[in-house]
Amino acid sequence: MSAEARFAPGDWYAVVGEHATVLLPASQRARVAALWELADSGADADALLDALLAGGLSTLDHVALVAASDEATRLIVRGAASAHVSSAAGDEVVTAALGTTWSERVLTGAASVRVTLAGDGEVEHVLTPGLARVSVVEFGTPSAPAAAPVDEPVDEPVDEPVIEPEPVMAAEPEPTPEPEPTPEPEPQHEPVMAAEPEPARDPLSDPLSVPEPPTPPVPPAAPELEPVPAAPLSFGEPEDDPTPTGETPVVADDWTDRDGQTMAGTPHPDFDRPPIPGQEIAPDVVSRPVASLVFSTGDVVAVDRTILIGRAPEARRFASHDQPHVVTVSSPHQEISSTHLEIRPGAGVDHGSAIATDLGSTNGTVLALPGLDPEELKPGIAVSLVPGAVLDLGDGVTIQVTNP
Repeated sequence: MSAEARFAPGDWYAVVGEHATVLLPASQRARVAALWELADSGADADALLDALLAGGLSTLDHVALVAASDEATRLIVRGAASAHVSSAAGDEVVTAALGTTWSERVLTGAASVRVTLAGDGEVEHVLTPGLARVSVVEFGTPSAPAAAPVDEPVDEPVDEPVIEPEPVMAAEPEPTPEPEPTPEPEPQHEPVMAAEPEPARDPLSDPLSVPEPPTPPVPPAAPELEPVPAAPLSFGEPEDDPTPTGETPVVADDWTDRDGQTMAGTPHPDFDRPPIPGQEIAPDVVSRPVASLVFSTGDVVAVDRTILIGRAPEARRFASHDQPHVVTVSSPHQEISSTHLEIRPGAGVDHGSAIATDLGSTNGTVLALPGLDPEELKPGIAVSLVPGAVLDLGDGVTIQVTNP
């Protein structure tokens, strides 16, 4: 397969070296600088893979690696990344099944490998060694199906007609001339009268006499303008990434959390939680968990009651008999809000499953459902979760939903 590569712009990082290319989501920004230093020095796929795993596999939810050469192409995908392999033998889609470490292939005779990360844009830009922000990367050239041979017409012989000689007839005797008949007198024709002119039609009484308006001329089509080539893209250093960070949470005067540990506020026995419009309230604690939450930090939490997740989650808005389970996650860049996300058992049509609600976080929450493109949750709108769904809170913290 040819080493030529093209890409569509996006949010993922592409670390392009001489021998291999590593594709990482925006949450893995901290790994990019070290990987580029290795790739720029000519490191191969194994050296780049060792550097990726040195940071821990539990925090590496999504990644793709492509090492293309003339002999074979090595392909690794994990998480949301998927690859479409095109060859003369046919097409193949490579994805990592849920619960597996990753999916790896060594391809021979592949014409192209298209790695889809987020969306499915047109690959219009050439990918060169360095750093790029991408959503789709395509290596090589897709193989076109062979054209069917066209049968040339064969001239068939045409049978020429055989001309037979005409028989010679004997000369007939000349007939005796008959007497000419007496001419009859020509008949007398009546004189032809000239046609009278038709009377002029009145346009008020006869609508057919009104002339039709002339058809307006059709203006000529405007000439098509030639497309202007796009300006070449330039990419800055990883530390120049203008990712919005920083949040100053509003802390009440009676909030006593000063050491980074989570504390629940004063209970309110008469407080009734407002339900989601059109949905009944779920019980405080269900008898069996409806799902399990696997955090990128390695923690596993069962969803048998309301769960609050954030940098310093606060549970003061709940009644004393409905205290939720709070989970504190680290956020060095403060991309995660103090009380960022709520996950709890569903009710009504969502009975038996977990539902997630973004609590008005500053940087938002991204939900990736299996087989669908990631989308950002709308604050205050509950969304049903299915096994295999992944929630991205920022700062490299992700939550995978599994069966209980």
